[in-house]
Amino acid sequence: MAKTTLDKDLGKVTRLQSATQDISRQIALPGLSILFLVAVTIFATLVVADGPLAIYAIIGAVVAGYLALNIGANDVANNMGPAVGSKALPMAAALVIAGICEAAGAILAGGDVVATVSKGIITPPADLGTVNFILVMTAALFAAAVWINLATVIGAPVSTTHSIVGAVLGSGVAAAGFGVVAWPTLGAIAASWVISPVLGGLVAAGLLGLIKVTILFRQDRIAAARTWVPLLIALMSGVFTLYMLTKGLSRVWSPSGQTTLILAVTLSLGGWLAARPWVARRSAVMENRRKEVSRLFVLPLICAAALLSFAHGANDVANAVGPLAAIVSAAQTGSATTAGDVALPLWVLAIGALGISLGLALFGPRLIRTVGEKITKMDAIRAYCVAQAAAITVLGASTLGLPVSSTHIAIGGIFGVGLLREILTNRGVRRRPNGAAPEPTDPSLPQPPTELTDRQREKTEKRRLVRRRHAWSIAAAWVVTVPAAGLLAAGMYGLLSVLTRL
Repeated sequence: MAKTTLDKDLGKVTRLQSATQDISRQIALPGLSILFLVAVTIFATLVVADGPLAIYAIIGAVVAGYLALNIGANDVANNMGPAVGSKALPMAAALVIAGICEAAGAILAGGDVVATVSKGIITPPADLGTVNFILVMTAALFAAAVWINLATVIGAPVSTTHSIVGAVLGSGVAAAGFGVVAWPTLGAIAASWVISPVLGGLVAAGLLGLIKVTILFRQDRIAAARTWVPLLIALMSGVFTLYMLTKGLSRVWSPSGQTTLILAVTLSLGGWLAARPWVARRSAVMENRRKEVSRLFVLPLICAAALLSFAHGANDVANAVGPLAAIVSAAQTGSATTAGDVALPLWVLAIGALGISLGLALFGPRLIRTVGEKITKMDAIRAYCVAQAAAITVLGASTLGLPVSSTHIAIGGIFGVGLLREILTNRGVRRRPNGAAPEPTDPSLPQPPTELTDRQREKTEKRRLVRRRHAWSIAAAWVVTVPAAGLLAAGMYGLLSVLTRL
């Protein structure tokens, strides 16, 4: 039926409204970011004590706010991407949960020492002047922020920790030469490029394989789910108790190993006892289908994503604003020798917390979609495996002393579950040239047709369930992060040095 003139006109109006909204959003997002940075400037001016170096602290606060915005835009996608991609959470709900948990983690359990920021990457000489020390930290903040911003624009999730480390390295070398570099630490960082994604992928694939064997491949999936889902929730409860006590809350409360183990076992048992009636009640009205069983993993997935966001806020965000605390301390005391041991002020943590929440809300959806939708197809079960793998891998690697990145682990987990699906889907299938008929397995049987239909061809060719091009682009961004952030920081330090002498 042909469209009427009115239908065509209404279609044009709809497209015009959509285009207008897109343009308005593109204008509004930078505007809101600028308003936040203006507010940070005013706030820092009121909070920072007067002195000859106070201007450096104010500038550092603005740059730290810019870095926090970019962390929210890029780094949080690793925790919420799988949950959104699996449709367990709508984008708006994911942004709200992540924003609250990240801010709570940064403020309530944020880092209390600045020495952890550089991770021992450089050892500045004792004769490094206070102003030069401030310039090193300011250049590192700005370079890390710029690099993460560029990565977000091209849609590549990168490690915040590696960005900060590379930036501190670059500005430190520019200020004091290559003699300040701790080369063993750099080697550990390079090793994490391989260790993190491989471990994350193996653990996530192993969890997904376990769920397939114990539940999804069973004839009665519902009965199997009633047995195994409570056990998996118990595992999650114990793992995340260990994760929060050793990583997320370590700077607020550090219980003994025995206390930590007792709490982990207790909460694991509590999770199992609570999950049994919940699973029984939910499964009573379910059909014996995979999609129905997958719904049992939605609530555990949401809890896991929220806990990962809290732990991320407590660790990475606090470390990201650590250079600001060092700048403030040096500016107020006039000395750079004690800046590495100063506690993070609450207002510094607040800038990081609010910045990451705002950056997530304004710019986060793009990277969340990349992580959750564009690498491989996710559902609640696969996303649960990725979240669980992130916590297990971080805990295991920390115990063994292996350097890992939470960003790389999460992405590796997504590729791990995707590749396992691809292997299982293509099991027994041999790749054949397009249009070629399958070879008969028995000469006595009727010969297959010489040409295949599209449906037949699809069944005889291997399917690719993971988009390889994203793997190469993300891996390239990971490898380039440290040197790119370092070069940017070195250039920024040089520029700031020239400006301070004018």
